[in-house]
Parts: sequence; C-alpha cells; structure tokens
Amino acid sequence: MKFSKHTRSKAQMVGLIFGPVLFFLVLSFDFVPGKPVVTRMAAIALLMSIWWITEAIPLAGTAILPMILYPLMGILAGKATAPIYFNSTIFLFIGGFMIALTMEKWDLHRRLALLTIRTIGGGPSRIILGFMAASAFLSAWMSNTATTIMMLPIGLSIILKMEEEFGEADTHCFALCLMLGIAYAASMGGMATLVGTPPNLVLQRTFQLTFPEAPPISFGIWMIMAVPISVCMVLTIWVVLTKLIYRPAEHLKVDPKIVNDEYKALGPMSYEEKVVAMVFFITALLWVFRKNLVLGFMTIPGWSNLLPTAKLIDDGTVAIFMAFLLFFFPTRNPQAKTATLMDVTVFKNLPWDIVILFGGGFALAKGFQVTGLADFIGNKLQVLAGFSTVAMIGVICTSLTFLTELTSNTATTQMILPILASIAVAMKTNPLLLMIPAALASSCAFMMPVATPPNAIVFGSGRVKIGEMVKAGLLINLIGIVLITTLFLLVGTAVFGIKVGVLPVWAQ
Repeated sequence: MKFSKHTRSKAQMVGLIFGPVLFFLVLSFDFVPGKPVVTRMAAIALLMSIWWITEAIPLAGTAILPMILYPLMGILAGKATAPIYFNSTIFLFIGGFMIALTMEKWDLHRRLALLTIRTIGGGPSRIILGFMAASAFLSAWMSNTATTIMMLPIGLSIILKMEEEFGEADTHCFALCLMLGIAYAASMGGMATLVGTPPNLVLQRTFQLTFPEAPPISFGIWMIMAVPISVCMVLTIWVVLTKLIYRPAEHLKVDPKIVNDEYKALGPMSYEEKVVAMVFFITALLWVFRKNLVLGFMTIPGWSNLLPTAKLIDDGTVAIFMAFLLFFFPTRNPQAKTATLMDVTVFKNLPWDIVILFGGGFALAKGFQVTGLADFIGNKLQVLAGFSTVAMIGVICTSLTFLTELTSNTATTQMILPILASIAVAMKTNPLLLMIPAALASSCAFMMPVATPPNAIVFGSGRVKIGEMVKAGLLINLIGIVLITTLFLLVGTAVFGIKVGVLPVWAQ
C-alpha cells in the first residue's frame, strides 16, 4: 500500500500519539473529588495544547474538539457550545478583515505604504524607519501577514537597486535591517489595536467571558494604552537593528526615485480608493470614539451615548456595519470585475481557519470557567503571590515571549489567559494586571521564522539566515520584556484604573 509523500514531521507524530495517551492518563486522576468535570476539562485542555503546539493536525481542526468532547464528557451541551464559536468578537475580526481585503483589492494599502515611505525617506536608516512606520500603521488595521506580503516586494526592489550600485557585500546589513524591520514592525503595529492581532481579540473575549460584570475592553481605551507601547517598541527595534546589531554602511544612499516611481505608477487616487479610504477612516473613528474616552484631565463623550440602544452596540457591530456598506458603493472603473467595491469573493478570501481557531480558544476559556478548572489551577498557583508585581509581570512576559517562538501566539494566549485570570482572583488582584501583559508579550516573538507569519515571510525572501534572525531577535525579545513590563505598569495601569493588590467587585 502506498501513502502520500506528504508525511507528518517527527514533532507532529509525537504530538499525535502522546496527546491521546496523556489525555487518558489525566482522566485516571481525580483532581477534585465529587467534581469529575474538572479532571475531564484538564484532559481536554492538555490534549488541545499538545496538538496546538505540535500542529499534529491543523490548528483549526484541534479547535473544533470542544464541539465533540464537551457534550460527550458532560461539560457543555452541543447547543451551548456552538454559539461560543460565533460571537461579537468574531464579527469584529470578520468585519475588519473584510475592509482590509477591500483595501488590498483596490491597491489602497500600497498607496498608503509608499506615501509613508516617501514622506520619511532619506538615508538608509531613515528608509528603514519609513518601511517600519508603514508596516506598523497598516498592520494596526489589517493582517500583519498581508502587510508583510505587501511591503516585501517594495523593499526587495530597493535592495536590488542598491546591490546594483554598491554590491551585495556592502548592502547586506541594509537588506537584513530592512527585511527584519518590516516583519518586526508588522508584529508591533498589530499590538496597537484590538483588531491588529488575534491575541488582542482573544484577550477581549476571554476577559468578557470570564468576568461578564466587568467593564468591557473598548477599542479606544485599548489604543490609549497600546499605541505608546507599540510606538516605543518600533523605535527601539529600529535603533537595535540599525545602530547596534546590523548597522548599514553610511555611504549607502537610497535613491528616492525608486519610491517616487512606484508611487507615480499608481496614478491619481481612484474613486474606488477614495471611497474605501473614507470607509476605513470613519470605521477607525467610530471604533475609537464609540464609548467615553477618559483621558485623565478630560472625558470625550462617546457617540453611542446619543442612541437609546447604546449598551447593545459594540465594536463588532461597527465593523460589520461599515464592511456591509461596501456592498452598496458601485465601481466606476471600466476594467473592474465587480459591480460594487466589495462582492461575494470577499467571503471566500476570509481566513476561516483563524475564525475557527478563535472559536476553539473561546470554547476552551468557557470550559475552564464552567467546570471550575480555572479556579482549581488558580488556587494551586497561589505560590506566585509571593512574587512582587514587577517580578510576576516580568515572568509572565518572559514565558509568553519565548513560548510563542515555537507555538501559535493565538493558541498560546487562549490557553494561558484563563489560567492567569484565576491566579489573579486567587491573589486578590485585578485580573487585567496579568492578562494584558501576557497578550502584549505574545506578539513579541522575534527569534524564529516559525514564530510569526511575518518572520516566515521575510525569511523566505532568502535575504535573512536563521542565525541572523536569532541574533537580532534574542536581544529584541529581552528588551521587549523590560519595555512591556515597564510601560504597562506606567501607562496601562493608569488607563485601565488598575490598583495593584485590589480585587475589583466585578471579579469577586
């Protein structure tokens, strides 16, 4: 009998075999006498963790396990589990991605990137900063994968031009900085908004599920905290790459003509681009100003207060509504293949595997909650209460940063956040004090090509060797741990009104 040549790797085979073995081994224990669902939930969580980490089967395949195992093992009914996979946070992601896909369809994302680069311009270090700024800005609103794929050919065209003028040897450090800068900035830009990267949405939904009485994490409040952290990280990465590790030769001068030619080739801004830009801009404003923004010295009233149904409207509503409008704007380009700016093909291009992965993580979080497993783990880990706040956040950031070098940051945050929530409650402190740094740190994997899609994309360009990525990534990882810990304690605690050592009423 012949089998497909596409066989599983050794790691995948180990996960495929040992996942079920450990699943049944855990079931042989009784963690909480009289409450067998706690042990069953632990077994399910372990199985999903192993299969997610090793990718024994596709990530989305593992994510649907709760739909099978929850009813069979008496944790949740199928009709109660299914709605968890399709909630408002999922619609926030879908709506944001639909708008991003429409931006790509009409080349608006390319225009924005080139405009940013042309504006900053200058010598090699400034050109790298221009690319990083463009990558960070775009990935705050669209997929960091799509951002990197879009920025890569523009960057490579500049590298090729410089190699023609100065040779490959002299250009090597510039090429390294540019490729790594694009990837790293795309990851950091996603940190700035709730829709920028999956772990942020996982945090928002997990927090809402675990603490339904708590004030929700709104789009605007998140940006007030995360944008300064994101900007600091991007600037720090730029300094590390261009001034410390792979300093480009000073005699290299980037010809701005390449960027100008690329921009001029786009021609004048089309009607389609203008409409999509308007929708994009209005969507961002509606997200930011939906709820009251408390800036310390002043409060900006949210627009939803003008409506009698303000409490029923969330960021998912805004995302879907604005994306929905794109079905009604007609195209004017005679060469357009569709009658409207967005058509049915957008649904075919949505990353449904990520949507299912989201749902699986939310189902896992719900299982931790309803079975009491989260409380059980939290009580067992009260030993962490002896750590200082700074040390605890530092340990969490370090763990998440290096764990996500080899695992999906989405799957990792889905596994870790419910546990951290329980630890915080057991320690009588605000759960956000532990959950937010964990979500932020999960976006800071810079060492390995497999850590994030942007890393893999620039590694695939052939301009970066794995040793070079590890060398830069290790230092940036360590700096990132310190920066996130420090900036969150300075900015995040003030923005979210977190008082160290005080358990809010909604968490009791």
